Amino acid sequence: MTVKIYNTLTRKKEEFIPLEEGKVKMYVCGPTVYNFIHIGNARPPIVFDTVRRYLEYRGYDVRYISNFTDVDDKLIRAAKELDEEVPAIAERFIEAYFKDVSALGCKKADVHPRVTETMDLIIEFIESLINKGFAYESGGDVYYRTREFAEYGKLSHQSIDELKVGARIQVGEKKQDALDFALWKAAKEGEISWESPWGKGRPGWHIECSAMAREYLGDTIDIHAGGQDLAFPHHENEIAQSEALTGKTFAKYWMHNGYINIDNEKMSKSLGNFILVHDIIKKHDPQLLRFFMLSVHYRNPINYSEELLENTKAAFERLMTSYQNLKHRLGASSNLTENDGEWLDKIGGLEHQFIEAMDDDFNTANAVSVLFDLSKLANLYLLEKNTSGQVISRFITAFEQLLGVLGLSPEEEALLDEEIEQLIQQRNQARKDRNFALSDEIRDKLKSMNIILEDTAQGTRWKRV
Repeated sequence: MTVKIYNTLTRKKEEFIPLEEGKVKMYVCGPTVYNFIHIGNARPPIVFDTVRRYLEYRGYDVRYISNFTDVDDKLIRAAKELDEEVPAIAERFIEAYFKDVSALGCKKADVHPRVTETMDLIIEFIESLINKGFAYESGGDVYYRTREFAEYGKLSHQSIDELKVGARIQVGEKKQDALDFALWKAAKEGEISWESPWGKGRPGWHIECSAMAREYLGDTIDIHAGGQDLAFPHHENEIAQSEALTGKTFAKYWMHNGYINIDNEKMSKSLGNFILVHDIIKKHDPQLLRFFMLSVHYRNPINYSEELLENTKAAFERLMTSYQNLKHRLGASSNLTENDGEWLDKIGGLEHQFIEAMDDDFNTANAVSVLFDLSKLANLYLLEKNTSGQVISRFITAFEQLLGVLGLSPEEEALLDEEIEQLIQQRNQARKDRNFALSDEIRDKLKSMNIILEDTAQGTRWKRV
C-alpha cells in the first residue's frame, strides 16, 4: 500500500514519492499573530499535524516547518489601536497560539521561523530576484514582475489574461503592471521598519514563506500546505518567486484544507459568528474539537454549530468508554482463550482498513468510521463469558495507536490535588455569586474525572472513586 495525496497543482490524487527515500520535507503556512486564533485558523494545524503524525506512523522521518507572520499590515494596525509595539503584540499572540494548538493536540513544528528573524534572508532573496530581472525597485518599494514568470497561474489554474481582468493599481502603489505584487514595502512614518538596499521598509506577505521554506528545507520541498484561501494569491506567488530564483520545482505536492462555516454561514466579524478557539475550549474538551474537525475529510467544508459539536461529543465519548472498559477488564482476564486467533485477526483487519483510509489522501472521516468499528468489536468481545488478556491488550494497543495517529489520547486526564482544590474554590465562589450553572458545571467536570464532592458544614470535601 502507498500513500496517495490530492495535489492542488495537478488536481488529482498522486502516489506520494518523497524527494529522499524515507524522509519528508513539509512546510505549513502559519498564522499572522495579531489576535487569538479563530476556529477557521485551527483547522490547518489540526489537519496537517495529523498528516505529519500519519506519515511518521508509516515510517517516514518528517521535517515539519510552520512560520509566524509577526509583522504585517494587521499587526501594525493593532499596534496603533492598542498603543503597543508590534513585537510585543506578536509575542503575546504567539504564546496564545501555542497554548491553543497544544490543547488541540498539535505538536510543535521542528522550527517555527518568524519574519522578523528572517529579514536578512528575505532581503537577499529579493536582491537576487532583481538581479535576475524578475523584480524591480520603484520609489522604495520592490515589485515582482508577474508576466516574467511564464507559468504564473498554474496552481490556481488561471491564465494571465484571466487574472488581468479586475486587476487594479491602488492609490499609492508605484508598480509597472497591475498584476505585479509587492516584495518590499517602503516604510511609512511611525511604522516598524528595517534597513534595506531600497531604504527602510518591511517585506510583502508572500516573500516570507519562500525565504523561510528555502532556508529550512532547501530549494525543493515535498509538501507545501495551508488553508484553501491561501492557494491564490499567496501560494501562487510563492511558486513564482521561488521557481524564478532557483529554476527548480518549489514543492511537489500542494495540500489545501476546506473552509469552516458557522451555522451554515460564512464566519465573519460583521455577522457576529466569529468564534475563537480559546473560548470553545473553555467550554469543551479540546480533544472533542479536534475529533470534530477530523470527522470530515480535510478538503471538504465543515459546518460548525454547538448542536453538531454536542452530537459529536456523544460519539467521541462512546469511543473513550470502550477503551476504558477494556482497561478495566484487563486485570480480570485469563491469559488465553480458545478463540484468541479469530479476534486478533479481526483487530488486525480493522487496522488494515484504517491504513487504507489514511493512505487515500488522509481520509480521516473513513478512519474515524474504522475506530467506531473497533469500538463495536471491543464491546462485542467484552460480552464474552471468558476474555483473554492477550486479546484485550491487543485491543488497547490498537486504540492507542490509531487514536494517536489522529492526535487523540484515550487516557483520562489526571488532576493534581492542587488543581482540584483550585476548582473547588472556583465552585465555592460561583455558589456565593449564585452562579449555579457554573457551580454545577465544575461539579460535573470533577465527577467525569472520578472526583466526588461532598458539601459539609465544615466546607467542601472531595475524594477519588
